[in-house]
Amino acid sequence: MRFLNGAELRDFIKERQAKQVRALRQSWRVFPKLVIFYSSKSPVTETYMQLKEKYGEDILIEVERRKVDVELMKEEIRKANLDENVHGIIVQLPLENESGEKLSKNETEAILSEISKEKDVDGLNGGDFVPATAQAINWLLAGYNISLEGKKVAVVGQGRLVGAPLSKMLEKSGVMVSKFDEFNSEEMVKTLKDFDVVITAVGKPGLITSEMLKSKAVVVDAGTASEGGEIKGDVSDEVRKNRKDLPITPIKGGVGPLTVASLIDNVIVAARKVANQKGQQDL
Repeated sequence: MRFLNGAELRDFIKERQAKQVRALRQSWRVFPKLVIFYSSKSPVTETYMQLKEKYGEDILIEVERRKVDVELMKEEIRKANLDENVHGIIVQLPLENESGEKLSKNETEAILSEISKEKDVDGLNGGDFVPATAQAINWLLAGYNISLEGKKVAVVGQGRLVGAPLSKMLEKSGVMVSKFDEFNSEEMVKTLKDFDVVITAVGKPGLITSEMLKSKAVVVDAGTASEGGEIKGDVSDEVRKNRKDLPITPIKGGVGPLTVASLIDNVIVAARKVANQKGQQDL
């Protein structure tokens, strides 16, 4: 089995980013800052916020958490939009109200849409930023010299954060993509075995089983969910245990590390734009 280890690739990216941040701070007095708004503290939410904080700390980017009731979040996002010391804003999903109920898709969209395009480092509001996980998957495949040219590619899950933007990115680059989601699983079970590359981002543990995957298929598991206090992907545990022929992301250290790196990359880009406004055109 060949593991597609995003953590190894991340370290090269991180070294480059650290140099960029030093230049911003020392030469142009621009101090990159990311603000994370959140309303719940599930194990998955807590883990991802900690990863972002640690990454930022390592390369001198400030990452600030702000726990805000969902009723007040729009107003607080607007304030952060106007704060010149904040370069990136994200909302850590899922959002919950005071009763612990998850917000509906429309309610969540309304909050996310308040983030200005200039600071929307998750790339959700039609600005110039590439969505972090979609870019991470692109980096992962490129880092392991996995070409998608002429390949049959399946993207399972079409959520706003991963599946939909990834499908759009791949199609824009000329890749033929077949899209699946958890609601058409019967079709998926029957046809997924035809694909050379399977990228999954549903958040449903055990969704992808061994019999769904052809020999030597490339498998990228970007699904995240909490099960028994552990973070799980979409690919069943038995796949990694029994299918030694598959190039596949590990349970930990696959897409996740590169997603954080991609998000931070967008924060640096936003901060560089501020430096450009001060007269520096090429950092």
